[in-house]
Formats: sequence, structure tokens, C-alpha cells
Amino acid sequence: MLKSMTGFGSGDAENDSYKVHIEIKSVNQRYLDLNIYMPRMLNPFEGAIRQKIKAHAARGKVDVNLSFLDKREKDTCIRVDKSLAIAYHRALNEMSDLLHLARPDDVCEIAKYPEILKIEEQAADLTGAEIVLQEALDQAIVNFCHMREQEGTNLQADFEQRLSVLTAAVAQTAALAPAIVEQYRSRLQDTLNSLLSQQNIDETRIIQETAIYADKVNYTEEIVRLRSHFQQFEQIISEMDEPVGRKLDFLVQEMNREINTVASKANSVEAAKLVVDIKSEIEKIREQIQNVE
Repeated sequence: MLKSMTGFGSGDAENDSYKVHIEIKSVNQRYLDLNIYMPRMLNPFEGAIRQKIKAHAARGKVDVNLSFLDKREKDTCIRVDKSLAIAYHRALNEMSDLLHLARPDDVCEIAKYPEILKIEEQAADLTGAEIVLQEALDQAIVNFCHMREQEGTNLQADFEQRLSVLTAAVAQTAALAPAIVEQYRSRLQDTLNSLLSQQNIDETRIIQETAIYADKVNYTEEIVRLRSHFQQFEQIISEMDEPVGRKLDFLVQEMNREINTVASKANSVEAAKLVVDIKSEIEKIREQIQNVE
């Protein structure tokens, strides 16, 4: 089954102590670029989160956003910076003597100055948070994978339709090959008849020249390889259950190479038109492959 590199999925989980919301989104990228954005307190869980997502995404730029709420009552302590408080008090007394103003004897006045009182939260024990985190992550991954598979199904249908068009166009191109040679033979004979109307024309020579030309414009091998590439492509998108984007990209490069050779050999207006149509369809497939994992 094909998977698109474009996808989105979210998950939520909650119990009496914690609430977690996770969003996973991805866009196409040649390699896997996984970025996880979450509160620093959850860093111990990052490795497990990363490994779990890697098991489901082999390519693409994947962003994971995690919001976390600890609903438990926290032990909080307020620490007094004693040396700083004494320094402030001493400095204020000096200012009082200098300016002949009342001394700041109210402790609340001293407490207003920066860094005197510092709030410190005790390190939270997040042992029970992992269960909620994993539940939300599993839900987000399921939704994320479902969307990527749906997009992949749409891509597969598009590929199959375009392969059908390509197969028909290549068949038409192959059918033109005998006519191209016959047209050349006829033109050659007409030319010789007009130039050598007073002399006997050596039919053997015409046959030889026609055979040489037929060899030069023969694109049978390229047609055979194109058809083989189409079959391989169809087999990959219908049977493979692994990331196949790079394989498909390679096959499209080979298709382009073969049709370019056909274009250089086929000395025919009709064939040239078909080659343009074929190259256009191959390019559309190439663009779509950029979204395949």
C-alpha cells in the first residue's frame, strides 16, 4: 500500500493527574526530518516518542507538538536570598542618611526588590505520566497513519490512470514504426525517380538505404523497456508494503531516458506528438512521486 508523506493526526488522553494533547503533521522531504516540540520536563520520554514515530514514518518532515498539563497540587517553596536582602537594606539605609529620608523599616518594602524572593517548584515525579503520554501518542499515530494511507490510495489511483494513458500512447508510438520506414522508402524512391528519370534505378540500392535508415530509427528496444518499466511501476504500487518513493523515482528517471531516445530516433510528426504527450504524463507522475513515502 502506498503512503503519502503528507499527513496529520492528533491524540488526547487524560486522567486525574495529567492531561496530554499531541499533534503530528508531516510534509514531503527526501529524508526523515523528525522534530519534537514539548515541555522540557518531558525530555526523559523523547527517545521513546522518537522511536515510536520512526516505526511509522520513513521519510518526510515530521513535526510533533505536545502539550502537557500536570493537574496535581505541587509543592512550592519560596526562597529568600538573604545576602541580597541585607545588601538592599544596607544600601537603602545609606540612601536614607544621604537624602535625610525615613528609613525603609517595612520588610514588605524590601521584598518588592528584584530577586529577593524566588519561587522554586519541587521537581515533579512524572512516573505516572508515561501511560497517559503513550495513550495520546498511540491515538495520534493511528490518525496520522490513516490520513497518509488515504492520501496514498488517491495517489495510487492517479498513477494507475496515468499508466493506462502511457500504455496506450506507447502502443500507438510502436505502431507507427513500420510506417516511418515505409514513408522514408517511398520518399527515397520518389527523389531518385525525379533526379534520375532518364536512368534505370537500382532497386537493390533502395532496399539497402531503407534497411540502413530502418536500423537508425528503430526504437523497438526502447519501447520494450518502457513497457517493462510500466509493469514494474504497477507491481510496486499494488504489491509493495514498504516505503517505495525512491524506487518509483528511479523508474521514472529510466522512463524519461527511454522516451528521450525514442524522440531522437522517431523521424515522424505523429510520433513526435505522441512523445510530447508521453513525456507530459511521465512528468506528472514524477511530480506526484515527490509525495510518496
